[in-house]
Amino acid sequence: MVLVSILIAAGLLYLSFDKKELSLLLYDKSRQHLMFGFSAFLTFLWSIQTSIHDGLYVHFLGLTACTLFLGPRLAIFSGLLALLINSALGQYAWSELGVHFICGVCIPVLSSYLVYVLSFYRLPRHFLVYVFVCGFLAGALSIGCKMLSLSLYFSTLGPYDWSTVYDNYLILFVLLAFPEALLNGMATTLGIVYKPTWVRTFYDSQYLDDK
Repeated sequence: MVLVSILIAAGLLYLSFDKKELSLLLYDKSRQHLMFGFSAFLTFLWSIQTSIHDGLYVHFLGLTACTLFLGPRLAIFSGLLALLINSALGQYAWSELGVHFICGVCIPVLSSYLVYVLSFYRLPRHFLVYVFVCGFLAGALSIGCKMLSLSLYFSTLGPYDWSTVYDNYLILFVLLAFPEALLNGMATTLGIVYKPTWVRTFYDSQYLDDK
């Protein structure tokens, strides 16, 4: 199963790779600083964790803000870099790297971006909609998706039964949802107010002009 998870993770990385994105990253120093800054922030944030059982790590994500600032492709690579550094520091088992990349990076990033896309096309394009839906709501959803996907993996293919995973891990979503939403919502709001050019998914013409 370890090999399968690594192959799926490699496939997701391949789909996330974009030559245009890479060229922009190589020649745009501000984008480089932003990406590596987020990688350092995620590395620190994820190092503050606890676990009830091996593999079921509890920590805040911060990936929704990362997605809104960098876009989904760079957010995935930024999360991968943070995951690799923490694995090298002994925070994650190397054998579970593929699983945590899929469930702990890709799924939260994609769920956050999906909320953004749906809100962009289905809801009024307003500053408050962006902050509360794309920042706060998507933040809570992202950690919920991460915890649910890890719970399903470890209860079906891992060493734990569902009741163990639910009682000791998944139920903690109730405690983590609001702080995660607050973390991402506040980071997004600060970015829009002080450095709107850093927030890649925020457009003045769409969310502020004539509002």
